[in-house]
Amino acid sequence: MAVDDVVLVTGGTGFIGFRTLRYALEEGYTVRAAVRSEAKAEAIRRNSTLSSIKDLSSKLTFVTVPDFLADGAFDEAVKGVKYVLHVASPLTTGFTVTDDLEAGIIKPAVQGTLGLFQSAKKAPSVKRIVVTSSMVAIPPIAVLIGQQASERDFTPKDRAHDVPGPYPAVIVAYVQSKIAALKEGEAWIEKHKPEFDVIHIHPSYVGGRNDLAQTVEELCTGTNPSEYPLESILQMTRRLTYFAALVFLESVLGKDSDEYAGPRVANYIDVDDVAKAHVLSLSEKVAGGQSFLLTNKGGDMKWNDAQAIAKKHFPDAVSSGLLPNDFAEQQFMVVHCDISKTEETFGKIKAYEETIKAVVGQYLELKEKAK
Repeated sequence: MAVDDVVLVTGGTGFIGFRTLRYALEEGYTVRAAVRSEAKAEAIRRNSTLSSIKDLSSKLTFVTVPDFLADGAFDEAVKGVKYVLHVASPLTTGFTVTDDLEAGIIKPAVQGTLGLFQSAKKAPSVKRIVVTSSMVAIPPIAVLIGQQASERDFTPKDRAHDVPGPYPAVIVAYVQSKIAALKEGEAWIEKHKPEFDVIHIHPSYVGGRNDLAQTVEELCTGTNPSEYPLESILQMTRRLTYFAALVFLESVLGKDSDEYAGPRVANYIDVDDVAKAHVLSLSEKVAGGQSFLLTNKGGDMKWNDAQAIAKKHFPDAVSSGLLPNDFAEQQFMVVHCDISKTEETFGKIKAYEETIKAVVGQYLELKEKAK
């Protein structure tokens, strides 16, 4: 890495994006964050976790891109940058099954990726783009929803088949958006053969400390509730979300919690590992044109293991009832994954215990702050 290597980061005001932005700064990169408004830039600037970054004012700059889906949206943003960490993805909150999910979720996901690629093709300085995809783009959807057993280890080379509409739930459209964005992105690279290469990162459920959350509400939704109706966020979270602490917390929040997200695959990854994988993927030692699964192997944890972890690390909160810790065993499916390449490239992933400890610890901090 050269001292003046500039990295464009999209999605920096989100859970994964902000942690990735911070990790890039910690690794010595100069970061240009693409934001939709000056208010978004200011929210990043004033985050206390960046206070330890040396020469922050010169290492972190911003470029305003009001509409990520507009033609040529990133033409100016990519000028002079060597790398792009494309974490941004269209939100699924606020949609219902009666909406046009193809137009509202799937097409924007594809357009956002292809639009960035098209802008980068015009900028000779760009050498690599790392795209945040999802584990849901790897196995068949039948495996994800429990209709088909995971009879083998899925690898980063596997690709899920398209899921045709109409969509019975918003989450199914979300899954198709990830499948389509990956498929169309890889096809675009094959057709246009740009000077830059691309690496795809496929996280499962992402947990860990959320540097952006200032309230329990924000921690549990992974989204700023001032921008999106909280009820619509929670409705989506109850079904399935890959970016909210709620799926990690509900086992310890107790049987009276009304935020149960329903059965899901027992696969997780810590946000620190996701950020690390994105940034280390910029290294010349990592070959381009490949994908990485960011998840545990599958079958090595259950969501309710969080209860024993909470009792071990936060016994007072459990005994006082602040953490009821009496949620019934959750239904779950197992997706077995081959993560050998991921761990050989980026190191061992964090244990489930570390992730739960971080999430529950922050939850308790924010509960205390709210008093």
